[in-house]
Amino acid sequence: MSNKFKILLVYPNLQMINLLPSNISILAACLKQKGFDVELFDTTFYKIEEKSVDEKRVEILQLRPFNLSRYGIQYKDTDVYDDFRKKVESYKPDLIAPTIVDDTLDLTINLLKTIHDLEIPVCAGGVHTIFAPESSLSHDEIDYVCWGEGEEALPELCQHLKEGASVEKIQNIWSKSNGKILRKGMRGLVDLDKLPYNDFSLFEEKRFFRPMQGKVYRMVPVEIDRGCPYSCKFCAAPYLRKLYKKETGCNYYRMKSPDRVINEIKHYIDKYNAEYIYFNSETFLAMSEEKFDYFAREYISEIHIPFWCQSRVETISDFKISRLAQMGCDRISIGLEHGNEEFRKKILNKTFTNVQAIDAFKTIRKYSIPITVNNMIGFPDETREMVFDTINLNRELYADSINAYIFVPYHGTELREIALKKGYLKKDTRTHSLINPTLDMPQLSRKSIEGLLRTFPLYVKMPKNMYDEIRIAEHFTEEGNAVIAQLAIEYAKKYW
Repeated sequence: MSNKFKILLVYPNLQMINLLPSNISILAACLKQKGFDVELFDTTFYKIEEKSVDEKRVEILQLRPFNLSRYGIQYKDTDVYDDFRKKVESYKPDLIAPTIVDDTLDLTINLLKTIHDLEIPVCAGGVHTIFAPESSLSHDEIDYVCWGEGEEALPELCQHLKEGASVEKIQNIWSKSNGKILRKGMRGLVDLDKLPYNDFSLFEEKRFFRPMQGKVYRMVPVEIDRGCPYSCKFCAAPYLRKLYKKETGCNYYRMKSPDRVINEIKHYIDKYNAEYIYFNSETFLAMSEEKFDYFAREYISEIHIPFWCQSRVETISDFKISRLAQMGCDRISIGLEHGNEEFRKKILNKTFTNVQAIDAFKTIRKYSIPITVNNMIGFPDETREMVFDTINLNRELYADSINAYIFVPYHGTELREIALKKGYLKKDTRTHSLINPTLDMPQLSRKSIEGLLRTFPLYVKMPKNMYDEIRIAEHFTEEGNAVIAQLAIEYAKKYW
C-alpha cells in the first residue's frame, strides 16, 4: 500500500464550460513535484441544471451553434453527489481541496455535505476564499482556506498534515479552532517563471475540446501573466493589487518571460497535442511593444497553431495588431462594457473615449482578425436609455460576434460595495454566472435586464425600423417567445 499523502482536488465547475482550468492544473503540478499523490473530481459533465451557460448563450445569439457530441462529449447519466461520495470512499484522500468562485460556492458546499461524516480535512481555495475568507470558514464543511496563492501554501499544508505538525504558522493558510478563526498573513508572490508546467493529465481526454464560435478545437489555456494593470470597478483585479501591496509589499500584477511562455506552449503541443492556444490573460497586449515584438517573433518562429486572446481599447496599436495577424491570431476579444462615456468613466473607471474604441476596432478589422466585443448591462443605477448607449456604440464597431453579460457583484469588486450601500443587493445573495441578474433596482428590473440580454445582438445588428418588433421579443410571453424564435433564424442567416 502507498504511504503517500493523498489529495483530492475538486473542480466544482458550471456545467459544460469545457475549458481546462489553469488553477487546478498548476496546483496538481506543484503537489506532484513535492511527491504527493493527487487525483481530481470534476463536475463539468454533470447535468446539474436544465441548460448550460453556453447553451443559453447560443439561444440568445452570443455564440454560434456547436456540436460537442462528435468528440464523445455528453452529460454523465449519474448523480454528481453520489459519484463524489463514491470517489472519496474509493480514493480515501487525506485532504480534499476544492477551488471556489462565487458562482460555485453552493455547489461546493453541497458536495462537501455528502462526505462530511467521513471527517476528511478540507482546504478551500480560489478567489472566493481570498475575498471572503471568514464566510468561507463559517461553513462546517471547510476546515482551512488558502488566503492567497496556493502553489507553495498547499504543498506546505499537506506536508504539515502528513507529519502531524501544527498548521498555525503556515502563511496563506487560515484555520479554525474551538469556533475561532486563526488568521495567518500572506507570503510573497510566486515566481511565475519558476513554476512547473500545468499538469492537465488529471482531466478526462474530452476536456481538451472547446467550442470557439461554432468550431471545436483541442485547446489548452496558457497563463502569460497574473492580474491586470487596470482598475475597473466591476473587476477584482484592483483589490488583489491593493491586498498584496498591503500584506506583502509586492505588486500582484506580473508577467512570465516570453521565453518561458514559448517553451510552455511547445510542451503542451508535444505532451497534449494542443491545436489551439487560449491565452487567459486579462489584458494580453498590456506588454510593451519591445517585449511583444520579441514574443511575436518567437511565436512565429517556434509555434504554428492559432490562438485566442483578449485585451483593451487602450492597448491597440497598428504595430501590435499587425504582429497578431502574423502570429495567426484566430480571434481577439475587446472589453467595451458600456457605450456611455461618462458612465463608463465615472462608474466603471474605464477612461477611453468612444472615438478611441471605434478607431481600435477599425485597426483590428484592417488586419482581418475576427473581433468579439464584450458588453455588460444591469450595472448599479443603469437605465434602459444607458443600455441603448451601449447598443448604439456597438452598431458602429462592426464586431464579428457580440457578448452581452449581466453585471455580477462579485466579492472583491468596488461595484459590489456600491450595490450593497444602495440596497440593490443583500449581503448573503448568491451569484450564479454572468447571464443571471442579481441586483434589484427600481429603474431596471431583473426581468427587463433579461429581456434586453436576449435581444441585445438583434438591436445591434438589425435595422432600426425593426426595433418595435425586437422590443416584443424582450418579453417572456408566448408572443415574445415566438418573435425571438423567428428573429433568431433571420439573424443567423444574415449575420453568421
